[in-house]
Amino acid sequence: MKRIGISAVLAAALVLTSCKNENQTADERVDEHTNLTQQEEEAGPGDTYVQDELTLQMEPRSGSNVSGTITFVQENDEVTMTAELTGLEEGMHAIHLHENADCSAEDGTSAGGHWNPTFEDHGEWGDAGGYHRGDIGNFDVNSNGEGSVTFTTDEWCIGCDDEKKNILNKAVIVHAGVDDYTSQPSGNAGTRIGCAEIKM
Repeated sequence: MKRIGISAVLAAALVLTSCKNENQTADERVDEHTNLTQQEEEAGPGDTYVQDELTLQMEPRSGSNVSGTITFVQENDEVTMTAELTGLEEGMHAIHLHENADCSAEDGTSAGGHWNPTFEDHGEWGDAGGYHRGDIGNFDVNSNGEGSVTFTTDEWCIGCDDEKKNILNKAVIVHAGVDDYTSQPSGNAGTRIGCAEIKM
């Protein structure tokens, strides 16, 4: 009787495993020998493997006309943010990641302060004296009100378990002014004129 019971349990486990594997796409299945998915294997050594990609819409705040898109792409161990924005005043503007994915307030304050999971002072990215994980910096806007930013770092991730790196449920904020990289806690960058929630 015990042998029959064990056989029945093993058979049920095999059926469940088979069903689970059938529900996975070929790209999601992990090879038991290489521990890689088919998509990762096809990329080949040294090739770029795109893990996650998000595209967000910038929403105007504080009576501005800001619009545009922000794209985050995680490739291997790095995240690249690309922002293409219009409707801004000519000159330099600050852009940061803030701690809450909440753009509900008309002035953008619902997004909270700079995202700073390591509890550093505000500063220019890479400064030995400290900087926030959300301290992206400044970008230039032309006479047509158009500006773009491309920023790549291995200190961010999209949806990983490391809360010091995970950018999900944060917000991208564009400011009317320039980040001076020294004033605490946010660089004296001025009014929040654009907001985008980083959500899947």
